[in-house]
Amino acid sequence: MMSREQNDRISRVGPGDPAGRLLRRYWQPVALLDEFDEARVGPRPVKAVRVLGQDFVLFRDEQGRWGLLDRDCPHRGADLAYGRREDGGLRCPFHGWLFDVEGRCLETPAEPEGSRLCDRVRQRAWPVQVRAGAIWAWLGDGEPAAFPELDCFVAPDTHVFAFKGLWECNWLQSVEVGIDPAHASFLHRFFEDEQPGEQSYGRQFRSASSDSDLPMTKVMREHFRPEIYVEPAPHGLQLTALRRISDNATHVRITNQVFPQAFAIPLSDEMTITQFHVPVDDVNNYWYAFFTSFGAPIDKALMREQRLKMHELPEYRPRVGRGNQYGFDPREQLEQTYTGMGTDINVHDQWACESQGPIQDRTREHLGTTDKAIMAYRRLLLQAIDTVEKGGTPPMSMDAAQAGAVRGPVTMDAIGPGGSVEALRDFGRGIDARRRARASWGAGR
Repeated sequence: MMSREQNDRISRVGPGDPAGRLLRRYWQPVALLDEFDEARVGPRPVKAVRVLGQDFVLFRDEQGRWGLLDRDCPHRGADLAYGRREDGGLRCPFHGWLFDVEGRCLETPAEPEGSRLCDRVRQRAWPVQVRAGAIWAWLGDGEPAAFPELDCFVAPDTHVFAFKGLWECNWLQSVEVGIDPAHASFLHRFFEDEQPGEQSYGRQFRSASSDSDLPMTKVMREHFRPEIYVEPAPHGLQLTALRRISDNATHVRITNQVFPQAFAIPLSDEMTITQFHVPVDDVNNYWYAFFTSFGAPIDKALMREQRLKMHELPEYRPRVGRGNQYGFDPREQLEQTYTGMGTDINVHDQWACESQGPIQDRTREHLGTTDKAIMAYRRLLLQAIDTVEKGGTPPMSMDAAQAGAVRGPVTMDAIGPGGSVEALRDFGRGIDARRRARASWGAGR
């Protein structure tokens, strides 16, 4: 069990909080590029965003440059998210003060002719970059770190699709569900098997493993005591879960915790997901999922259409959630699914995270052997917080040379032979290597 002080230390994200200071040492996704698509959302590229308990305004000026500014106008605190995009910047409607993407005050039009007040005023601006279909912000002090060469950041735009969703709970419990290999045998259990076929939204565990016609539903349902191994990796942690099917067959699943707040998992033989959980504040977070294809270009229109059916714009709030009991159906729970909450595993995960409360009370939990990845991650998180407090550099906060060495990571889901853990890891790495070799962009990665 944790003390309340330790729980607060790793979960709260305000500017003065230990975890908040740590997370400000990394780039954070703050919006999807889709949120600025004029065909869908209209002609005004200005958006209020709240990240890590702070309020900002994100906009694109007439030249196409991105800017992220503190949301309160430095004149008298009016809301710049209602500003007018014009004349090279964002103009506050209160008194017409104008700011460019770097926070420079360009005009204070109500001041007397010849006034130089604007020369002495500057709004705080934050560095932004566009990567993998999202806009990322650096919300810390000092020189921004480099982006690691994760698959989602180096694949061409045609092979990456980004989406997001809002969960009403703390970011940390949301990350932890993604590094828990045992839960899939229960939370995502289905009592009926499907014929292996094309992957569809929310049905990750209703397909088949690589090079197999054995339904994942059957594997997860019948082999619910995985052997779980956790290893340090350049990106954070690598997890291997083995489910022994017979003396000659083992289900092998390799997933990853990408420090500080993401995980990378296989979706299908050709696609992986790298998912970041970004705190809005202490009790809400957005998941940003980056789907990366090693095969054909992604049909983004189809993937977007599938997901928008389950989310309400502009907040990307799930249509199924606490307000409608996550679609719970007691008859379905008896006959079809373990949860009674439909076939969308995203809803299952959302329930598991939100039902723990706004911030999980870890003083009341009792961890088991299958939680070894959770324990390893928390140790890594606490060590990184300590490092930052002592003035050091935490893991994955890197310069360009260091970031270039962090690649992948390896993910896979397949039926392999029997044998030792290391032999099965090698089998999994071989599956991943062959997938990369076939990819139009993945050779040598």
